[in-house]
Amino acid sequence: MKNSEKPVKDKKKKQKDKRRVRTVPAMQAITPFIMVNRVGAMNLMTDRFNVTSLDKYLKKKRSEGLTNLTAMHVIIAAYIRLVSQRPALNRFIRGQRIWTRRSVEVALTIKKEMTLESPDTVLKVIFRPDATVEDVYKTLNDAINEYRDEPGGDFDNTAGVLSFVPALLLKFFIWLLKTLDYFNLLPRFLEKVSPFHCSMFITSMGSLGIPPIYHHLYDFGTCPVFIAFGAKKREYKVNPDGSVYKEQYIDISFSLDERICDGFYYASALKHMKHLLRNPEELDIPPAKVIEDIK
Repeated sequence: MKNSEKPVKDKKKKQKDKRRVRTVPAMQAITPFIMVNRVGAMNLMTDRFNVTSLDKYLKKKRSEGLTNLTAMHVIIAAYIRLVSQRPALNRFIRGQRIWTRRSVEVALTIKKEMTLESPDTVLKVIFRPDATVEDVYKTLNDAINEYRDEPGGDFDNTAGVLSFVPALLLKFFIWLLKTLDYFNLLPRFLEKVSPFHCSMFITSMGSLGIPPIYHHLYDFGTCPVFIAFGAKKREYKVNPDGSVYKEQYIDISFSLDERICDGFYYASALKHMKHLLRNPEELDIPPAKVIEDIK
């Protein structure tokens, strides 16, 4: 796992990266006790994003040296920017209580090669909430290249060990992990390698040439958001004067844990994400201010 976040230095004490949110409205505080499972609290939606400007932006940045820059990098950077301005997106449910993160932990599945036989692995990359497109590009590419040069890693090694445990014993061990996780007692080294403990999980269907799926959330771990995006499409439209112009777009699906924030908050974030993908150059500079979540 790659970590682009530098430790927060404080003269009095080091800030914890995760903390309880204690001042949410009463209804929101009791909702996790009513909807106890993440899958049961999951909302699904798909929207279409205009990427005409994004396509031009990618070509420009590649010519400037970011040769492997893709829509994946920009979508991740856009989500990180959303978190910096709408920090409730970075909350999660643990032990029926609402928690929040300071860093943005992104998980994604990759293959060493695009073949049926090539195994999957999951990378978890940690970013500061003020990360730019270039920060995302460098950190993510370094993590992917490291895996493809030397397959394996913390997650693969841990999963490999567990695969040799007898079925009944493994079932008990997973139950124990879930119980420890519920009480915030999961060993930190396991949480560090677990891709199920993250701010957001993302997958690209575009590289496979198919539409985005609605991916379920996981009841193990803390991931409240799963994003999938499909292949780029083109659409021809007609101006009032009769001239024809071309637009490019991608469909993006979202699986969202409704317990971390309300629908109005999600809608506001979605609108801002559309703005960022229409104006990706805004992601070249850090945000003027990173907004902290409520206490």
